[in-house]
Amino acid sequence: MCLQVYTGDTLDILFGKHARERMVERGVTVKEVKEAITRGSKHIQKPNKIISDYKYFTIVYKKQKNQVFIITVKPRW
Repeated sequence: MCLQVYTGDTLDILFGKHARERMVERGVTVKEVKEAITRGSKHIQKPNKIISDYKYFTIVYKKQKNQVFIITVKPRW
């Protein structure tokens, strides 16, 4: 279930309920999530998840064509 869709220049970002709850809990904005996708240090988690480390948090997401589904947002320790 997606709560919000952010349409960027060429990228649609969808946020699941869990991801939105974690964003609020950890003080991460939609703008910061977009920056993490475009600027963060990335590595792949099997089977098809991408982990992006940025500033003080990490996002886990899946990418399909021009859509990104944010799975969770967690602190970097």
